[in-house]
Amino acid sequence: MDVEILARVQFAFTIGFHYIYPPLSIGLGLMLVILEGLYLRTGQRIYEMAVRFWIRIFALIFGIGVATGIIMEFEFGTNWATYSKYVGDIFGSALAAEGIFAFALESGFLGILIFGWNRVGPRIHFFSTIMVFLGSMFSAVWIVVANSWQQTPAGYHIVGEGLNARAEITDFWAMVFNPSSVDRILHVWTGAILAGAFLVLSVNAWYLLHRKHVEIARPTFKISLLVVTVFSLLQLFIGDRSAEVVAHYQPAKLAAMEGHFDSSAIADMYILGYVDKKAEKTNGLKIPGGLSFLTYGSFKTPVTGLRAFKPEDRPSQVNSVFQFYHLMVASGVAMIFLSLLGCWLWWRKKLFNYRWLLWVYALSVLLPQIANQAGWFTAEMGRQPWVVYGMLRTSDALSRAVTANQIVFSLILFTIVYIVLFTLFLFLLNRKIQHGPVDYGTKEEIESGQRRDNPLLEHHGVQG
Repeated sequence: MDVEILARVQFAFTIGFHYIYPPLSIGLGLMLVILEGLYLRTGQRIYEMAVRFWIRIFALIFGIGVATGIIMEFEFGTNWATYSKYVGDIFGSALAAEGIFAFALESGFLGILIFGWNRVGPRIHFFSTIMVFLGSMFSAVWIVVANSWQQTPAGYHIVGEGLNARAEITDFWAMVFNPSSVDRILHVWTGAILAGAFLVLSVNAWYLLHRKHVEIARPTFKISLLVVTVFSLLQLFIGDRSAEVVAHYQPAKLAAMEGHFDSSAIADMYILGYVDKKAEKTNGLKIPGGLSFLTYGSFKTPVTGLRAFKPEDRPSQVNSVFQFYHLMVASGVAMIFLSLLGCWLWWRKKLFNYRWLLWVYALSVLLPQIANQAGWFTAEMGRQPWVVYGMLRTSDALSRAVTANQIVFSLILFTIVYIVLFTLFLFLLNRKIQHGPVDYGTKEEIESGQRRDNPLLEHHGVQG
């Protein structure tokens, strides 16, 4: 198989596996802040039990996320040496900022979050929880900034020629606030919060189905439902804004996302379909002029299609981009529907009346994962054939010394290791969920909402 294809498959596999965990860390971080804040505000034992349970889940996810993220840094040097040289100044600045401003903050307070519950005061512990959450958010900022620069380069100049060419920063803040970075950061943040909140929603739905820890599962389910409702609706507007940025700066990607081929014509929006790249035609269920309306606010405005670009400058896998994009949208719509349905049933006091619906919520943990993965693949495959849009082609970014056999061998090893890690993760996660929140008091005290007799709370003046 071609070295370029193998290198892309390997990186897609490693980053796809890694990307399961950082979004969960961000989303769970917010849920920890909310739950611990409620505990400090009310003193109710159910919130203490909930937050201490989810801290254990957070620690597991954080550890696997760190382990799986290290490999990608080595891949830049082994498989993508020309690319690493070309963007080294840009990526070096962004990744250094992540280490200094984000990872140090997150890891510095992580020990207090995990081990400091009865060793520091409640306000200090809550502050540490907030810092860990903010650290995970800042970490996402610098990773997305680096990737967004590949999509919409800014604040640089090129030094050298040919294989010796490389991009150097001329304006750091122009590089950070490149045309797509802010919208993409908001899009990633929101998707990550949905991933963590749906995990909490799913686990508590499972507890309700099996009538376990009901006194904790009911309020925690409601809290996570509110979070997913707010952020699923927010994602609708943020995603629309991100698509507008793509339309302006990466029209070939937008055309591939909707299978639009005509050079300049009214563009339809497909609900579902299939792209016949050879015939340059898309078949499926569509809204006539829908893409024109979403992009320009008019059903009659022409949209640039794939025929406006040279064949070698178009995304090579148009149907894949189309399918991943529509899978992301479908997952997002499903999240909005489930969240609004839950709120409506809550308002009618029937939220927990339907076991089939609780099963749906238990399985809904997959929706944000599907949306995040599909969105990432849409962004990266839609940028092709460029690794840095309009500047460096993917085929030119490879290491010259690496061979297909070497990539295949390392891919097999990574696959084995990741299968082991994922199996271990599922085993430990299931064991923690089966064990459930630890009971820090009697059943009567928990059900009555009394707080744990904790002298730290009284000492620091935290009132119920």
